[in-house]
Amino acid sequence: MPDARMIFAVPKGRILDEALPVMASAGVVPEDGFHDKANRSLSFATTRDDLHLIRVRAFDVATFVAHGAAQIGIVGSDVIEEFDYSELYAPVDLDIGHCRLSIAEPVDAANDATAEASHLRVATKYPNLTSRHYERQGIQAECIKLNGAMELAPSLGLAGRIVDLVSTGRTLKENGLVEREEILQITARLIVNRAALKTDPRVSEMVELFRRNADERSRSSSGSDSAKKSAA
Repeated sequence: MPDARMIFAVPKGRILDEALPVMASAGVVPEDGFHDKANRSLSFATTRDDLHLIRVRAFDVATFVAHGAAQIGIVGSDVIEEFDYSELYAPVDLDIGHCRLSIAEPVDAANDATAEASHLRVATKYPNLTSRHYERQGIQAECIKLNGAMELAPSLGLAGRIVDLVSTGRTLKENGLVEREEILQITARLIVNRAALKTDPRVSEMVELFRRNADERSRSSSGSDSAKKSAA
């Protein structure tokens, strides 16, 4: 028998605002206290008696779900690729939270410096993705792990370049950096614990709800694009 309560893990930060309407379309609606910015709770009821939400850091969403403390969650594909947990399954691309993981350097850095290097020091929140990227180029990357303020690393001599999430590029520009190379395009995904998917039918039902919702949004978006082209 499945446990009486399912745990759905959602990330703090950039993805959550886009995720909430998608979750609501699949019947996952948090209690009012979830939206109260003064509320310091991490666990919340929903309109479903058998479903609770936990709101944690994005990297922790993957850990909670992979280890079965939560059965289902939403997280960026950057986190999935960084940890590469065998216990995680990401069945639905939610087509939200679009950004990219990129390499950035100071504006005045030599463009061809990487091509001539055999060893680089890189500041990043993503040491595994970064190391794998440079390994494919035959370069050993010494990754300095930072959880924020990545843009300061080159100016303070901590590392010559950074690997970080980029959306508009404005933060890079304001800190004297320029995007040199894209490593990975990122979107938010629905993730589930593989064991829970096999043993708890509610998890597979939830996956189907999110998949149908994603398909409907994709068809609606395609129809809008076609209408705009016809009007033009």
